[in-house]
Amino acid sequence: MTDKAHIQDSIIKQGMLPLFYNDSAEVSIAITQKLYEAGIRVIEYTNRGDAAIANFKALKKLDLQGLLLGIGTIKSPQEAEAFVEAGADFLISPLVNYKVAAVAKQHNLLWIPGCMTPSEMYEAQELGATFVKLFPANVLGPGFVSAVKDLFQGLLMMPTGGVEMNQENISGWFKAGVSAVGMGSKLITKDVIDNKAYDQLYTETLRALQMVASAR
Repeated sequence: MTDKAHIQDSIIKQGMLPLFYNDSAEVSIAITQKLYEAGIRVIEYTNRGDAAIANFKALKKLDLQGLLLGIGTIKSPQEAEAFVEAGADFLISPLVNYKVAAVAKQHNLLWIPGCMTPSEMYEAQELGATFVKLFPANVLGPGFVSAVKDLFQGLLMMPTGGVEMNQENISGWFKAGVSAVGMGSKLITKDVIDNKAYDQLYTETLRALQMVASAR
């Protein structure tokens, strides 16, 4: 199992964490391969459907050297254990659950909980989190990061949910002090999925990485 510091550093270095779920294993594999082709080395697959565990296992079997595959939307210790067994490299939650934190600690895995308030951020730190997901980002905004950053020294932040595919929005987040941005449906759009427009996804991924690089 890859160590926590390496995975955290890999997310920060990449600066943008793509996240998605699809009921189809075939579509999930195609998206993962195209993201990898565009230079992505860390991906969050989300636990948002009945096929999540089976699809995750299929993705883990892909021969993509150096790919770190985490699982998101982990809300219970049972879900955490199931995906740890399936080979998850890290765990991401939409909330702070001390039981999920305990599973991550037991397996020495990076755990990135979702936070929306200073109280949740404090609780996450108390449970050992060094990196939190600010969710939903479109409600919080970069101003929230600027306001709380000094209160939580050493806590890394990644907005997810509503980060836009434009330079102004991405630059605003990094200027406020985030370490990375989560990119879901704004990157892996309904159009890409419905039309299997994987070349479009490749181009958009390159564009997103370039915007992150420019924002820094």
